[in-house]
Amino acid sequence: MSIEIRGPLELPARREEIELATADGLTLVGELAQPETRAPIATLVTLHPLPTAGGFMDSHILRKAAARLPALADLAVLRFNTRGTTSPRGTSEGAFDGGASEQFDVAAAMDLVRERALPRPWLLGWSFGTELAIKYGREHDIEGVFLLSPPLHRATAEEVAAWAGDPRPVIALIPEFDDYLRPAEARERFASIPDITLIDVEGGKHLWVGETQTRRVLTEVVAAVNPEALPLPNEWPAS
Repeated sequence: MSIEIRGPLELPARREEIELATADGLTLVGELAQPETRAPIATLVTLHPLPTAGGFMDSHILRKAAARLPALADLAVLRFNTRGTTSPRGTSEGAFDGGASEQFDVAAAMDLVRERALPRPWLLGWSFGTELAIKYGREHDIEGVFLLSPPLHRATAEEVAAWAGDPRPVIALIPEFDDYLRPAEARERFASIPDITLIDVEGGKHLWVGETQTRRVLTEVVAAVNPEALPLPNEWPAS
């Protein structure tokens, strides 16, 4: 017997509520999910969508990554609420700062990765989270950056172009029907990074609603971070 992997199904993992301490004195709340019985192959440090538009650590793609990928792809998944953001896990201290003071939030997450010796960290940003990854990712010891629906509202042209000389991969998943940045414009806006990998997703939308789009996103993430885990199974043995 097996069960279909879809929706809110949570596969086995070691899940731990964590707190992050920022350099400017705030405590952020989050969760670390790791493979149940093995050491992780790599780590996803997730950066959620815009909190003033409902984004938080439980935004569905990030929640499903944490629910599935420790079991399916041997990944550790770190999720947290940026300053002033609330989820069922709790509320992170501080107030939303438009992506400025959030640089300390990214740094606090990377501090935990280092303290826990979590392997091969990638920044996985979604929407507003991609702005944080672009603006601040170069400062940290990461394997690469995965940009999900980047709007390029807050990251400047200079901050984008700064990745041109960086050897770490930058991968962007661009929905065909994105609300903010569609494939043709994305090619223009990211032209300053010659080695970027732009993946156009036919039929994709900014919020990646539905199981088909969820599977596509998680498959592309795993293809970048631990391709040996592909193809991701659609079923899990029933206990």
